[in-house]
Order: sequence, then structure tokens, then C-alpha cells
Amino acid sequence: MKKALAIAVGLAACLLPVRMAAQDAGALDVVKVRKNFYMIAGAGGNIGVQIGSDGIVLVNTGTLAAADKVVAELKKLTDLPIRYIINADAGAEFVGGNEKLAKAGYTIFTNALGNPAALQAMTGGGASILAHDSVLRRMAAAKPPYPANAQPNEAFFTPRKAIRMNDEGIEILYQPSAHSSADSFVLFRSSDVVVAGDVVDFTRFPAIDLANGGSIQGEIEALNRLIDLTIAPTPFIYKDVGTYVIPGHGRLCEQMEIVDYRDMVVLVRDVVADLMKQGRTLDQIKAARPALPYETRYGTQAGVTSAFVEAIYKSLSTKK
Repeated sequence: MKKALAIAVGLAACLLPVRMAAQDAGALDVVKVRKNFYMIAGAGGNIGVQIGSDGIVLVNTGTLAAADKVVAELKKLTDLPIRYIINADAGAEFVGGNEKLAKAGYTIFTNALGNPAALQAMTGGGASILAHDSVLRRMAAAKPPYPANAQPNEAFFTPRKAIRMNDEGIEILYQPSAHSSADSFVLFRSSDVVVAGDVVDFTRFPAIDLANGGSIQGEIEALNRLIDLTIAPTPFIYKDVGTYVIPGHGRLCEQMEIVDYRDMVVLVRDVVADLMKQGRTLDQIKAARPALPYETRYGTQAGVTSAFVEAIYKSLSTKK
């Protein structure tokens, strides 16, 4: 019995990421996902951290208020500079720390003329900020607008952008009209990690931002794409967990949990759609509680369930 228990504990240790102990109640939570990959939680939206010989690649930067803490945690992990910041979401809790974290890093670009002033003028001297053009447009249109040094200085228009850092291929995959119109997945091929932004929020029902281009159908399509990007740990199901997914908020997860999350969204969408076919008004649909089976898991925050149902209703109402 003792031997079996020891084996079970050993397997659990292999399957779970290593959580670094917080020094105080206000500290951020740093989770070791892979050998050279971490997740920082508690700074707003979750942050992905890849570390290698080229330096640090960040996906998202958290809030402005938490930026100094994020810099401090990164210095505990490595002395290497931040080289790239990838924004997978345009929300303030994902891009608020852009300016401070970029300034804490250093550009990968070199100046053949050897003039430091020219390099500073061209790049700002800090880490590059890369995002889909939709993120740049959202940040530029914000009231008040973000400072120029906080906005992406590398933007792409295509559905896919690929770079190679730290001997690893990194794909940024734009997801139109999902939780908003400014969502991307960031896939780290060798690490087998996807940073998903707020397309996945394990603390609540999805926040479908209709005012900024979100839609329920786009959310479902994005979740289906995310499932396609991930790999289950078959056939050695006791050896590993397969692809890790870092959600916008909440704990680290894997493919089957994304499948369950997608199925929840589809089921609630279908129930709302059926009630709409019966001629129910929005208030009547809310009273019917179409998300009831999932409220204790995703609807514990005040107003979240109502907002989710309303977003589905309005999204389906405007569907052509």
C-alpha cells in the first residue's frame, strides 16, 4: 500500500506544474509550466513567459499597477532582458504594463551605423511590442489613448504571424470576432503551450464584448480552433498532460478542459436559441436560467450569468 501511494504521489508530481511559493500576500503567483516556460498570475490577465538564450518573450503584460511586480518576478527567473512582448488581447489587464515592461527590456534590433541615438529614435530602445493590427487600433482609440510607447510597434494584418525566438517557433493566430475583435492565440511549438487570452476565462462565463466586435459564434469558432491546436496525452496518459493552455484568467488547463468549456458555451447558446424560437423575450429567457447547470462553476460573480445570456441573445438577434 505504501509503495502504491508513493507511486501515485510521484505521478501527481510529474503531472502538475511546479508552483513557486509567494513571499507575501501581495506577491504574484508564478507557475512553472515547462522547463523554460512560466505563467504569471495575479497581475491582471495571465502572462506567458518564455525564457531562452535570446532573452525573454512575454505574452501580455498585466495591468499598469502590477508592472513593477512583474519586472521583479522576471528578475528572479533570469538576468536576461525582455526582448519581445506579444499582446494577445487589447484589454487593459493584458496591455496595461506594456510601456514599463518594454522599457525594462531591450530591442533585438541592431544599428549598423553604430549610433545609439539613432537606434533609440527608431525603436525606443526597449523590447518590441507585437500584436495584430486590431489591438493597435483598439489601444489608439481608447479614451484616453495609451501612450505611444505602450502601443505595439510591430503590427500585422494577416491571420497568422510567425517568429522564431529562443530556438522555438512562435505562431500568433488571429481569432476574429471571438470574445472581442482583438483576440489572438499564441502557440509555442516546442514548449507545447498556447496562451489563449480572454477567449478562455476559467473564473467566469465568457465575456462577449459585443461593443468591440465580439460574437457568440466567433467565440465558439475560436474555441474549436484552440482545441485543434492542442494535443491530448495519448497514448501515454499517465506520463504527461499534453498541450498546456494558459487562459486569460484562472488556472492552467489542458485540452479536455477546453473541450468542456466549449461544450458549455455551445449548450447555453443552443438553449437560448431555442427559447428565442419560442418567442421568449430577453427578460423571459433570463428568468428561465438557461445557464443553470453551470452557474455554480462559472456564474458566481455578480451579474456574470445575466451578462453572458444577454450577450448570446443580442449576438443571435443580430446574426444575418
